[in-house]
Amino acid sequence: MKVLGIWGSPRRGGNTEILLDAFLTGAAQGGAEVEKITLTKLKISPCMEIYHCIKDGTCPIKDDMLELYPKLLAADVVALASPIFFYGLTAQAKALVDRTQALWARRYVLKQDFPGPQRQGVLLCVGATQGKHVFVGCRLTARYFFDAINVAYAAEILVRGVDEKGAILQKPEILVESEDLGRRLGQGETVGPVKLFPLA
Repeated sequence: MKVLGIWGSPRRGGNTEILLDAFLTGAAQGGAEVEKITLTKLKISPCMEIYHCIKDGTCPIKDDMLELYPKLLAADVVALASPIFFYGLTAQAKALVDRTQALWARRYVLKQDFPGPQRQGVLLCVGATQGKHVFVGCRLTARYFFDAINVAYAAEILVRGVDEKGAILQKPEILVESEDLGRRLGQGETVGPVKLFPLA
């Protein structure tokens, strides 16, 4: 099993990283090969809407995203972790999601052979507010991101009311839940799917 953790927070050692690290620790304990991608260390330009990808499924922008395409396709589990910024993913995470348009084109326009759908996707998000709709934006984006790379939206851990750096440590039950989820997926268990709206 290959588990890919994508960390989209600009704050090192913050709540989202702690949550993701618990998940990846569990996955490693479950026997998986684990890799953590730190988006702030990479140069990923936003999508320029060139439409080159619909010709052959490749993106002409030469940056660090080119290294991530094969990793997204090779992973058995893809975990996307982001704090909530203005009711959505961070700019770092959203740039990665937008650049998977190239993979969407391979799958839906060019009808190329594509790994999945037995692969699984996990969304890990931390929001500062208690707002009822605080996770609506990230769930919607994650739904279509996972569809583009052909992984099932299998599980999510969404944490409200956590803002100060390290505050999630005061909720150890959530970290135990994240570690347990990682362990189960690392062992090859099928979880979910998350009950969401249908694709339109």
